[in-house]
Amino acid sequence: MSYSEFTLEELKSQFNLTIQEQVALFQAIKPVKPSPLLRDILEENIPLALGVDTEKARSELIVAPILVDLRKSFQRQISIFSGSEFTVDKSRGLNGRCDFIISHSPELLSINAPVVTIVEAKNDNIKSGMAQCIAEMIAAQVLNQNSGPKNREIPCIYGSVTTGSIWKFLRLEATTVYIEQGEHYLENLESILGILSYIVRTTRPNYLGGDKKQ
Repeated sequence: MSYSEFTLEELKSQFNLTIQEQVALFQAIKPVKPSPLLRDILEENIPLALGVDTEKARSELIVAPILVDLRKSFQRQISIFSGSEFTVDKSRGLNGRCDFIISHSPELLSINAPVVTIVEAKNDNIKSGMAQCIAEMIAAQVLNQNSGPKNREIPCIYGSVTTGSIWKFLRLEATTVYIEQGEHYLENLESILGILSYIVRTTRPNYLGGDKKQ
């Protein structure tokens, strides 16, 4: 089994998960303006990505530039992984390739301190990527728990399922998965960047001086 093969029921049973839906995950998030470069890139890329209308096109032309801009806004002290092998515990099915991972570590040779997993929705259906995203979030949580001293704990893991033009976020704390009640649209890019920036800041381990969660 791999991340993409899990169902929600299998995840709940195997990992003793509780799922809370329709939760307000982000309140009073400050919007973050995209850089002029990102605006120019997306102005060119969005019509092309939506015209081609494949997962790969949306991933490369919309999602990747947004995440690169996020990394730059944090002075390149975080890492972005795309299509990387992420095997944490093959015996439990926590293996496979991830569409995108955001890590607190600036290292690019291996995935350390993952805090966000992002899954490309299949057939423009956000629901289709939920189980895979949760499985990857569990793997990120396991990796973080098995790495480093206690004062470097990452408090929770976030995930997102996206079509490129629509984003939906999730949060994993202990064995509870919280799924936000709404979706975020690319027309409000400042809100999406604000959420991603908030996640990076508030999941930052203590030794990196993270903000307190809202």
